[in-house]
Amino acid sequence: MAGLVLAALAPNAAADANSLNDYLGPQVISVGEVGRADARASASTTLNPAGLSLTRQVVYEASYGYRPGYTATSINLSACDSTVPIPGCFYYRFFEANPEIGQTIFDRSAHEFGTTLSRALSQSILLGVNLRWFDYDSEVGGEGDSSGFTFDAGAIIRPTQMVTVGVVGYNLLPQDATQYPTAMGAGITMRPANGLSIGADGLWDLDDDGDYGTTGRYGVGGEYFLTSTDKQSGYPLRVGGIYDKPLESSYITGGLGFINAKVGIDIGVRKQVDGGDELMIQAGLRLFGPTVR
Repeated sequence: MAGLVLAALAPNAAADANSLNDYLGPQVISVGEVGRADARASASTTLNPAGLSLTRQVVYEASYGYRPGYTATSINLSACDSTVPIPGCFYYRFFEANPEIGQTIFDRSAHEFGTTLSRALSQSILLGVNLRWFDYDSEVGGEGDSSGFTFDAGAIIRPTQMVTVGVVGYNLLPQDATQYPTAMGAGITMRPANGLSIGADGLWDLDDDGDYGTTGRYGVGGEYFLTSTDKQSGYPLRVGGIYDKPLESSYITGGLGFINAKVGIDIGVRKQVDGGDELMIQAGLRLFGPTVR
């Protein structure tokens, strides 16, 4: 993955705005970065643009992430409308980190603007594309600055109402930026019982030159939605795990939230338990518009 050379030099050097996993929101972080087959609303801008057509709703979302060990912060803002014939999102992301390499503290920052478009070809087949422009600045020697346009493309297939399968390609317009590698992701989500969803995902960096072993970042996770006694709100409980093959690292994840017809509040945590001690904390706020059935 991006930043592995620097990570080998210093433990704090890995905070490099990797577009494949540093921009994920609290819901996605909580369930082990799973959701490429069920990427709704703002999750469609990071996991799979085809997922925007899974619901018909207006959703505004803001999230904030912090990694204390790297002094890294991320801010994500999005506005999604899937009630129209061609659902779409507009979003903005900001990332900043101050990694310490040796005795020197450096600065990294990134800005990203994008739009996500999706279309349901049928009840069972959904397609989507994510178009974005990024600007990355780094004081770390050997990295350099980079900016440009790229895009993702994805598809979701629903063979039954209980099972969805997703596949997506990231950064399909190659850029000379290690933070935006060309990659492929796939996942499956199952809903075996009312209020319960479980899934498994894989992510493969196609720009990996093999120096760090076979590429692959794998996640499993699930959510159980506890409905309140008045049936007007609920509390999602989330848990998951991640294994990153190139980094030889394992993570546990978890989170919870509160959701009603107007608002959603989410908190997610990702903790490295093998191969390092990274901690990420995410918090998010969702505002819901009318739902079309």
